[in-house]
Amino acid sequence: MAELKKVSTEKAPAAIGPYSQAIVFGDMVFTSGQIPINPANGEIEAVTIEEQAEQVMKNLGEVLKAAGTSFEKAIKTTCFLADMGDFAAFNGVYAKYFTEKPARSCVAVKTLPKNVLVEVEVIATL
Repeated sequence: MAELKKVSTEKAPAAIGPYSQAIVFGDMVFTSGQIPINPANGEIEAVTIEEQAEQVMKNLGEVLKAAGTSFEKAIKTTCFLADMGDFAAFNGVYAKYFTEKPARSCVAVKTLPKNVLVEVEVIATL
């Protein structure tokens, strides 16, 4: 059976609960959802959906890098928006990072941690 490996990097926000930034299992990486926390100071500085999505992608990029993979190897994403009215603006940022167009689910939820506008998680191959 494949071994589980916890992924951790200081270049992305530390987990704010009992979970890991990502888990590597076999040749797969499963990230936890990333929200737009600036890892340098632990604060949410981004205001607009575009700014928040950019910070989320930076955080995800660092977690994927620490796991030994990249956006190009993403096979599935799950995106959570606080307002589906932000869908088009979010897609504009998302498309810059996920150029290989992985499978995706995108849903609006009532509330996200710290009342942010967006959270994204990724499944990728190594």
